[in-house]
Amino acid sequence: MSGTVTSTYRTFGNIPFAAAPVGENRWRDPLPARAWQGVRDATKPSPRCAQSAGLGEPVSDTEDCLYLNVTTPAKNPRKPRPVMVWIHGGGFTSGSAASYAAQSLATKNDAVVVTVNYRLGVFGFFGYPGLPGSGAFGIADQQAALKWVQRNARAFGGDARNVTVFGESAGGLSVCAQLASPGSAGLFAKAIIQSGACGVTGAQPGQTFWRRRADVEKLGAAQPLGCQDVACLRGLPVSKLLEVHAVFANPAYDTRVLPIDPVAAQKTGRMHRVPTMVGSTHDEATLFVGLIFPAVVPETTYRAQIAGFFGEANADEIVARYPVNGNGDVRDELGTVLTDSSFGCASHDTRQQLGRHQRVSGYEFADVDVPMIFPDMPPIPGGYKAYHASELPLLFDFGVPLTPGQRELSDYMVTAWGRFARTGDPGWKADVQSLAAGQVRPADFAKDHKCDFWGQL
Repeated sequence: MSGTVTSTYRTFGNIPFAAAPVGENRWRDPLPARAWQGVRDATKPSPRCAQSAGLGEPVSDTEDCLYLNVTTPAKNPRKPRPVMVWIHGGGFTSGSAASYAAQSLATKNDAVVVTVNYRLGVFGFFGYPGLPGSGAFGIADQQAALKWVQRNARAFGGDARNVTVFGESAGGLSVCAQLASPGSAGLFAKAIIQSGACGVTGAQPGQTFWRRRADVEKLGAAQPLGCQDVACLRGLPVSKLLEVHAVFANPAYDTRVLPIDPVAAQKTGRMHRVPTMVGSTHDEATLFVGLIFPAVVPETTYRAQIAGFFGEANADEIVARYPVNGNGDVRDELGTVLTDSSFGCASHDTRQQLGRHQRVSGYEFADVDVPMIFPDMPPIPGGYKAYHASELPLLFDFGVPLTPGQRELSDYMVTAWGRFARTGDPGWKADVQSLAAGQVRPADFAKDHKCDFWGQL
């Protein structure tokens, strides 16, 4: 295999970890990749899995996408290196492994970093009556990539016995799925969940991302695709399936790869008991508020907005706990409410429940001046602050401008993630460490995000 070599790191891209999921393999659990003859060109990154355009991600029609990328330090190791396997986010409908350049994580931590693709949207989470694996093909892909790492880590200088799986947003939820999946036993020794705690909710607070397989199958049968069986559906062009791509954004349980709802698995201790780090950003939901409400939301509509999200019965109590600040626009209040209810307290719950059975560390990314990495976001009152995914340019080589303080924070975080991958300990004693430029300190997380209040609603 021929990759890209510099004085400090090596990268190998576009490595197949499973057979092409096309034709008869569309909507089947991943099969072994074909062996190749000679020297494989690994100088190009993995392709982008088929997806619609969204949040800076262009459209892709590439169904043959089960590839991964490997980054290592340039020098041969004196002893096997820890391996970090990254699962990207994107709401289970978008994103790509190749978007995450991992030179800093690899070189500063003397680690092997693997970034993986998995089938998205209608290709990864479609269900249909009688279709084996319905709704969980993308989760099965991730597990196939972890198995590839077990077989091949040594060839890249990695230690297959010391693998950390980590991911953000849908990638964090995917880590939850792998923690709950019996088939993942022995495939990783540590886990990091970033802004994707098992009980995170989406547009409808209280509704988690997981769906029962039977419900996903009914949803698939109801789509206006002009087919009456799976054979016909497998013959449809990618462009036709992309018309319903966003409908299938929820992994299914009651499946082979995911027998149990990860939220139930978390509550009952039916998860792999490995050291786990669980974190979020301080202002997760500002990003989504900006997307949902690009224009001013008047204060006179605040209670109605809250009632629309949480129901009439809870509206007055929530409004009283989160009063308006008088700036005439309640998008900042909505951002705080949705951060606490959908993300913050879900992270707290995951730390509390997993912590009954295994070592758990926590963090909160709280740098309010981090650059915006998503294009064309409208202005909102107070700014986006530590928005959803805002920690990523400090962990990966995104090439965005950072202040000297943020570069120092980036070094601290990269080192902490690497230390966790080596030892299961990020290096802080606090239950939750707040991470901001010049202000790394313990956080009073549950109080800040009013988790007692949300727990009793």
